[in-house]
Amino acid sequence: MLNFEEELEKFQPSLEVEKVEDIVYNSSMTDVTDIVKELLQESKSTI
Repeated sequence: MLNFEEELEKFQPSLEVEKVEDIVYNSSMTDVTDIVKELLQESKSTI
């Protein structure tokens, strides 16, 4: 049977996950809302 307390004490977070989090949160990636905003601005400027 598993001893959850013992397993929790042995737990170590993965460094790769932390690296990916940093990259994702610190990068300025264009998402769908940015694209829609840009398209709306362009359409307003052509009218």
